[in-house]
Amino acid sequence: MKKLLYSVMALSAASLALYGCGKKAAAANEPTNDDVILHAWSWSFDTIAANMKTIADAGFNYVQTSPANTCYVGEEGGMALFSQPGDSVKGKWYYYYQPIDWKIGNYLLGNRDQFKAMCDSANKYGVKIIVDVLPNHTAVDHSAVTASLDSAVGGHDKLFHANGLVDIIDYNDRYQCTTGKMGGLPDVNTENPDFQYYYMQYVNDLLACGARGFRYDTAKHIGLPSDPLDSLAERNNFWEVATGREAVKGLKLALPADSLFIYGEVLQDKNVKEKEYSEYMGLTASSYGHALRNALRAGNYFADSLASWHHPADPQKLVTWVESHDTYANEHESADISDARIREGYVFLAARQFGTPLFFSRPAGSTRENYWGNNRVGARGNNEFFNPEVIAVNNFRKAMHGQPENIEVSENGEIIEVARGDKGAAIINISDELQTIELSTTLKNGKYLDKVHGSTFEVKDGKIFGEAQPLTSYILY
Repeated sequence: MKKLLYSVMALSAASLALYGCGKKAAAANEPTNDDVILHAWSWSFDTIAANMKTIADAGFNYVQTSPANTCYVGEEGGMALFSQPGDSVKGKWYYYYQPIDWKIGNYLLGNRDQFKAMCDSANKYGVKIIVDVLPNHTAVDHSAVTASLDSAVGGHDKLFHANGLVDIIDYNDRYQCTTGKMGGLPDVNTENPDFQYYYMQYVNDLLACGARGFRYDTAKHIGLPSDPLDSLAERNNFWEVATGREAVKGLKLALPADSLFIYGEVLQDKNVKEKEYSEYMGLTASSYGHALRNALRAGNYFADSLASWHHPADPQKLVTWVESHDTYANEHESADISDARIREGYVFLAARQFGTPLFFSRPAGSTRENYWGNNRVGARGNNEFFNPEVIAVNNFRKAMHGQPENIEVSENGEIIEVARGDKGAAIINISDELQTIELSTTLKNGKYLDKVHGSTFEVKDGKIFGEAQPLTSYILY
């Protein structure tokens, strides 16, 4: 993949420009990322299938499902996203992150037939399925692991690293991070060839059903070739096997890795080998998401640093987001931010030249006081994923294929313009107030009618003029 160079132009009193402000727009057909992902968090396979036309019409290329593996049955199989003491319906969303076997189907999302029907529906509408996979750990109660899994890997003691039942104390210690127990979850010996063989049968079955991508949960907890070896491992070769670079016991990834969308949850911290992980797959731009949330909360682009991606990997290999299911559901780090601010942040990401934006579907009925909303696993999320601004920017992203980005920001930091060559631009007001716009632009002279709200903007002599309502985006091309 071509290396891409970024330059940050000088910050003037009036604006911040990235990637060639004030210069003639670069020629079209530059490298760009065109795809966008809907994270259908906690939707059942049936629910995703039933909403596939809406998803496709909203302009999403991929739907990311929650984990499809056989999982621990918690709280008597209750279907609440998150139950509180005294609730009539029990349950927790995160039980599907506690595998007891690597087979398709669990009580929360659906069985193998339902998974395949979902993939068939996606194929009908030209959408591809990304499955959240998690080979790194089992359920907290590892005695619940199936007898067939234990037998396949050579016995229960062979399922885990020698260090796999020891809690991680220092997450920046690569030996602890890649072999120890994270959050009470026993660490699987992902280097055991018998486990690799068993796991790859699961992956290939997902592909046979129609999946065309994988998100690797807790990917930074699975060792790289340069990482310390667990005493039960001969080689740190999991990623070579998982991405089809080598076979295990004669079994290989059923489809070429470059025909699939594969990325890893490699949350950024000290001593995380992002560059080495990026040699195998795409990566999450978690630090950039954190910076963007800071800017959105403040209603000011300059509240944090958004000029760089905060990541050493090629930006074409990054999955970007305003929030993820972890930032929303675990510590509620992002759950207090309004739907409108989240939406304007997504428009910013989706209008840009690089990164593959992920739109996290919040629960139906959720508010900033009630994060769980209607509180049911399996249900569709709220309507934000087909908000007219989301649809418009998804279509804009495809229409701007090959066009370089130029970002301009108002002096007060409240208006962002993402121009794509001289072909189009997104204007985003991240403030709570009406804004009058006068910004430099690479667009050609003329009047532009916004695709969403019907507002008119005028470009004259390298400047764009108009008005932007509070927390509103405008798509021009």
